[in-house]
Amino acid sequence: MSTVLIVEDSVTQREMITDLLKASGLTVTHASDGVEALEAIQTACPDLVVLDIVMPRMNGYEVCRRLKSNPKTQNLPVVICSSKGEEVDRYWGIKQGADAYIAKPFQPTELVGTVKQLLRG
Repeated sequence: MSTVLIVEDSVTQREMITDLLKASGLTVTHASDGVEALEAIQTACPDLVVLDIVMPRMNGYEVCRRLKSNPKTQNLPVVICSSKGEEVDRYWGIKQGADAYIAKPFQPTELVGTVKQLLRG
């Protein structure tokens, strides 16, 4: 069973994404900001990361950059899931190394489908 790390500072959003992914048969872990996410990934590397952009201490772009520049985590799939839905935000997210970019509010099938597709490789 695949493990997904959800990095999201909003408890409501985190719980909603958790419920969606658990319902589709995935194991879910959490971090509430970028610093906590990097610590969690070093302790137990997940199979995929769902990453918000706007968070305290370290934003999602920086987390993504750090993951993609580290040889140990460079192949870890990252899905940015953010309320920043402009084309420039999407462009910047992909430029940081994200494997997919989903704007909030999103369709549950879009998130689950994207996660499953990336986990299949």
